[in-house]
Amino acid sequence: MGIVINLVLLVVAALVFFVVGFFVGRFVLERIGTTKVLEAEERAVQIIQEAQKEANEYKDLKVTEVNQEWKKRRREFDQDVTVKNNKFTQLQKQVRQKENSLKRQGQDLKDSEKKLREQNRELEHQLETVRSRSEELERIIAEENQKLESISNLKAEEAKQTLIDNMLSVAREEATETIHQIHEEAEQEAAKIAEKTLLTAIQRVSFEQATESALSVVHIQSDELKGRIIGREGRNIKAFENATGVDIIVDDTPEVVILSCFDPMRRELAKLTLQKLLIDGVIHPVAIEKAYEDAKKEIDDVIMSTGEETLASLQIPDMPAEVVRMIGKMKFHTIYGQNLLQHAKEVSMLAGLMASELKLDAKLAKRAGLLHDIGLVLPESEDPHAVTGMKFLKRFKETRPVLNAIAAHHGDEEKETPIADLVEAANIISSSRPGSRGAVTPEGHVKRLESLEEIAKGFPGVIKTYALQAGREIRVIVEGENVSDSEADVLAHDIAHKIEEEAQYPGQIKVSIIREKRSIAYAK
Repeated sequence: MGIVINLVLLVVAALVFFVVGFFVGRFVLERIGTTKVLEAEERAVQIIQEAQKEANEYKDLKVTEVNQEWKKRRREFDQDVTVKNNKFTQLQKQVRQKENSLKRQGQDLKDSEKKLREQNRELEHQLETVRSRSEELERIIAEENQKLESISNLKAEEAKQTLIDNMLSVAREEATETIHQIHEEAEQEAAKIAEKTLLTAIQRVSFEQATESALSVVHIQSDELKGRIIGREGRNIKAFENATGVDIIVDDTPEVVILSCFDPMRRELAKLTLQKLLIDGVIHPVAIEKAYEDAKKEIDDVIMSTGEETLASLQIPDMPAEVVRMIGKMKFHTIYGQNLLQHAKEVSMLAGLMASELKLDAKLAKRAGLLHDIGLVLPESEDPHAVTGMKFLKRFKETRPVLNAIAAHHGDEEKETPIADLVEAANIISSSRPGSRGAVTPEGHVKRLESLEEIAKGFPGVIKTYALQAGREIRVIVEGENVSDSEADVLAHDIAHKIEEEAQYPGQIKVSIIREKRSIAYAK
């Protein structure tokens, strides 16, 4: 029981202490809060006062700035007004000046119109006078024309046409004589320069041989080897001819064996084969075939070395290997009996020397001259050999002047540079010199002469034509009554021009016009 009472007392005491503590704490907190509120109110009043002070200061500052800006704008406005007033005053002054000028111009126009009216009246009077005089002159001219017609028995149109015809005839003759004189002077000067250039070039070029033979001579150490070459019952010589395609001639000529074939390449292969057999000393069909195969391998080296030696002798650099090979192949080709490589070298040297004399590019001329017939060693094509060679070299990016000279040296393309003319001239010199090419067949020679005569006969006034000096000259006999001396000069040039267009010939052809007039009378 006592324990319960103690617990109750403890609880009551605790409640009392709690209530007392609550009210005491509340009182203390209220006192503290009241103090802070008063302090906050004082701080707020202070802040408001400071803000009002700053606002007043800012307001005064802005008012001052606005006043200054207004004064500045006012000054600018006053200045603009002053400037515009000045401009307006100037414009008014200019307008008044223009008005005065227009008034003066108006007065001047009135004065000018008055003068023009007076001049028109004067001109009309003068025109009337001119018309009357013109009518009078026409009447007088008509009377004079009638008198002239009655005297000459010709009408005015007929007399005019006769006068025109006479003047045209005289003018044509004078023009023909002038053209003939100019042409002769130009020909003489050109002939001197051309003769000097060609003679200089030809004198400085030495030709090694005239024509290419169809035979090759192989020297042997002794005539005893001839029997070994023939073999038992001729089996060695038959095997040799079958392998090489070349005829071998073994005769009584001491220490010499002759190889005969129209193809220089096959003949060279046969020569190399025979030389190998003679060096080895063993000659029988199997050895012949082996030697021939070895010779075919060596011929490529011979071709390349020939091409390189040719370029070195002519001092022509920068040539593709395939082109060098084709140049070497020229050694084993002929054209009308003339060795193709020798011909190409001659054309190259002649073209280069002529280019030097004429102050042109000698290296370019030599290059074009050497390559001008390269199409002859290429595979057969439908195009002419000049065009084929040009297309082949175009693949190796050859220069345009060289390509044009190659394509144009037989007229398959128009010449674009003087180099093309030099190559054509050098080609003609090399191919037409005595002994350079084999003889032309009689039928072909006669046909060429007949074609020259037929070309000349196609012109009006021609009676007879004769081709002389193996086609180097053609003489034309014309009608003396229908062809005058001046017309004969023109006819000679026309015939020469047509021969150049239609005929093919080496060198040049001289055209001679013979005009003869016979007057016959009979005494009875």
